[in-house]
Amino acid sequence: MSAMRLADRRLIHVTGADAESFLQGLITTDIGQLGPDEVRAGALLTPQGKILFDFLVSRRPDGLTIEIAAGQAEALLKRLTMYRLRAAVTLAAEPDPIVAVGFDAGTGGLRDIRFEKAGLQLFRHYEGHSSDHSSQDGAEAYDEARLTAGIAECGPDYPPQDAFPHDVLLDLNGGLSFRKGCYVGQEVVSRMQHRGTARRRLVLVTAETALPESGAPVLSAGRPIGALGSVRGARGLAIVRIDKVGDALAHGLLLTAGEVPVTLALPAWTGLSFPEEPAEEAHQL
Repeated sequence: MSAMRLADRRLIHVTGADAESFLQGLITTDIGQLGPDEVRAGALLTPQGKILFDFLVSRRPDGLTIEIAAGQAEALLKRLTMYRLRAAVTLAAEPDPIVAVGFDAGTGGLRDIRFEKAGLQLFRHYEGHSSDHSSQDGAEAYDEARLTAGIAECGPDYPPQDAFPHDVLLDLNGGLSFRKGCYVGQEVVSRMQHRGTARRRLVLVTAETALPESGAPVLSAGRPIGALGSVRGARGLAIVRIDKVGDALAHGLLLTAGEVPVTLALPAWTGLSFPEEPAEEAHQL
């Protein structure tokens, strides 16, 4: 199958002598670990460690490319321009970009490391003309792949400035570095890592009937523990307090999304599990 277009994605090119050092000092991704044939997740954080923008980063011959949701592209470009100061960097949004995805090795392109860690193949394409790719809209197939793999994106799954990188598994999917040195918000996320205080995590949601709309609360015995993100029929994603899920499982409490009974599971590839011992805080609600 040829690669399919994603119409709601945009590209920002970061070029110039200081392109790599410029991004290395701003975003969560370790640019030094970025291979020439791959894309990695990344985010620009607030000083408080919350995700302001999430995106994908890849190399190009004269610098780096950022792929981001269309609705965030202009704001990210403005923010990067603000940080540029005297760095030898050129920032440019590509007009009418072609962004396509393929689901088998035959399509070529750049390997999306997030899916690879989840045991799936997905390749991204930024080159060529529209005739090189299928005119088929790939949004539905792409969302299905995200729901299977457990991959969150800002907008469908959480609003800007609401989630920490740990909440959406950036610490496990190659999008968050704890070794490269300083970047915006680094002190907060490093402290969360070393203290083991990340309690909110992305989970896979399944139900016997259709789930409510995105944004509906996830409840344990009627008490909110998170919220639904992307939803497709009886499957979805949610960011929840995993200590409270563990408490619910230990005590046989009903988990629901709105009024729909649900099953919650941490993506297997993460190696995470719900805490078996209920947190002390859970009994104080």
